[in-house]
Amino acid sequence: MTDFNVHTIESAPEASKPQLEHSQKTYGFVPNLHGVMAESPALLEAYRTVSAIFDTKTDLSTTERQIIAMTNNRLNGCTYCMAAHTSIMQAGKVPDDVITALRDGTPIADPKLEALRVFAEQVSEKRGWIEQSNIDALLAAGYTKQTVFDVIVGTAYKVLSNYTNHVAQTPLDPAFAKNEWTAETERVQ
Repeated sequence: MTDFNVHTIESAPEASKPQLEHSQKTYGFVPNLHGVMAESPALLEAYRTVSAIFDTKTDLSTTERQIIAMTNNRLNGCTYCMAAHTSIMQAGKVPDDVITALRDGTPIADPKLEALRVFAEQVSEKRGWIEQSNIDALLAAGYTKQTVFDVIVGTAYKVLSNYTNHVAQTPLDPAFAKNEWTAETERVQ
């Protein structure tokens, strides 16, 4: 197996250094994911750009964005992102029952949020080949046509990080260790 570097600001390619400096300022440390992505300045920039677009240009709440992210993380079996996003959700005051449902792969009690979770799951599992009934259910729950496409933005954002973590076997940061997750920790439905 190829051993990928977890770059520091000092060891990163020149084009990645400003991105890692931004990570350091934003998080107080350089997340290992960003350190791994720094090997490819294009990947790191793409990830940070799509992440920023997803966070600031959609009409989705923090909870709704995390539902999309965590659904993809779980379906893709990304242990790094499951732990990291659990920490992000806790800091963002996402309700505990929503966090538990997303980590366990179980339904969310709130029907509107559950409709979003199911739709995000369908987008990921069916690779975008969504049946009209799935779109109708999302719209009936109170979401919009824009939401259909915003789920795709969130899915693309998670493909960048989830696949990177699979390839590089990114080590979990100490900041996220308390929320470690494996597929075995997911409850059987």
